[in-house]
Amino acid sequence: MGKVVFSPLFTSRFHGNRCKVSLWDSDEPVSRAELLKGVAGAHGLLCLLSDKIDTEVLDAAGPNLKVISTLSVGFDHMAMDEIKKRGVRVGYTPDVLTDATAELTVALLLATARRLPEGMVEVINGGWSTWKPLWLCGYGLSGSTVGVIGLGRIGMAIARRLKPFGVKKLLYSGRTDKSYAAEVEGEYVPLDTLVSESDFVVVSCALTPDTQGLCNKHFFCKMKNTAVFINTSRGAVVNQEDLYQALSSGQIACAGLDVTTPEPLPTDHPLLTLKNCVVLPHIGSATYSTRGIMAELSANNLLAGLQGTDMPSELKF
Repeated sequence: MGKVVFSPLFTSRFHGNRCKVSLWDSDEPVSRAELLKGVAGAHGLLCLLSDKIDTEVLDAAGPNLKVISTLSVGFDHMAMDEIKKRGVRVGYTPDVLTDATAELTVALLLATARRLPEGMVEVINGGWSTWKPLWLCGYGLSGSTVGVIGLGRIGMAIARRLKPFGVKKLLYSGRTDKSYAAEVEGEYVPLDTLVSESDFVVVSCALTPDTQGLCNKHFFCKMKNTAVFINTSRGAVVNQEDLYQALSSGQIACAGLDVTTPEPLPTDHPLLTLKNCVVLPHIGSATYSTRGIMAELSANNLLAGLQGTDMPSELKF
């Protein structure tokens, strides 16, 4: 009888076509102590992006571990070099959350630029007295320049959704020019050009050593003071202290974040004191259908890894 662990801790001890499942049955993240205890001797592990799968966890699992399946498209929560060294296969969930994340990004952009959360507060608190020419004015997409940092699957899906709003120019930056950018009339430019010319800057790149802290004081100083900054990639791409200074000083107009560092963001964090900063609790993929498909794909990745067959979505090192 093999063992599998789901996290919600899900581990599995596997034998033949049968496995013994250990499940962390809670919406709250598994504690570190329970994770280390539960993974011991496991052949497989299904984890969340909130679970840090580092050398300590791998050591606790031991040599039986054959596969890790993560319920996410990102994998910066895992010690990939160490996992590769141990010959452990990794499954993940690309593509299936692309549309949901792109939709959320556009919703966040519009809510931030048009000051929707502020408007709701005014209605609830009685601040809505009468129509005023410049009250709660924001920024529109029509005729604007949008810059997308990272025109991968999600970045391209965001661009497709923004173009029909009447965007005049779409710029993008990244490691390479993308032939498919022609579909959205995307122009490949250096990052500095994108940052200085864009009315809306949308971050949709992966978190790597090159992109960690990419959006810093130098970055924000190059933006227009009427520009809108949106991040739905990973929190660590942004230096949040520098973002706070840029927002509070008027260096940029406003920001919308679906990802932060840490997560959850402490309720006393300075960013939460700003009217021109909209923060969401990392809900980019949070539709019922998307989460269901992600769960099914994660389980199938895990089972394929245990059986030594092709995974539906295996991360290639």
